[in-house]
Amino acid sequence: MTTSVETIPGYVAGAWTIDQVHSDVSFSVRHLGVAKVRGRFDDFAGSIVTAENPLESSVTATIETASVNSNNKMRDDHIRNEDFLDTDTFPQLTFVSTGIRAESSVVYLVDGDLTLRGVTKQVTLELE
Repeated sequence: MTTSVETIPGYVAGAWTIDQVHSDVSFSVRHLGVAKVRGRFDDFAGSIVTAENPLESSVTATIETASVNSNNKMRDDHIRNEDFLDTDTFPQLTFVSTGIRAESSVVYLVDGDLTLRGVTKQVTLELE
């Protein structure tokens, strides 16, 4: 599907730095199949390059794994240890986009490489 700039209200081509004040990196995971644990990463950086053709745009992000915050110090310390993020060995989590697809006129899919604990996997993020 081809998408023109005219179909995206307010779209501007350019390079942008992700602003921590107006952005967040958050997560929600099921714990023991019963409860949801919500949290965020407080320290992250990234850039977005919006191309004239939106489907040629790109995004990169780096997250400091030790900045995980679920509002529970004991749980956060456990998440930081070798059982989960192993922040001493792997201080950063990264995302680098590999392509963008239009799902509809308002929903876009961003494919990319997510690297966590030294392992890179292809993931798809949904944007509106």
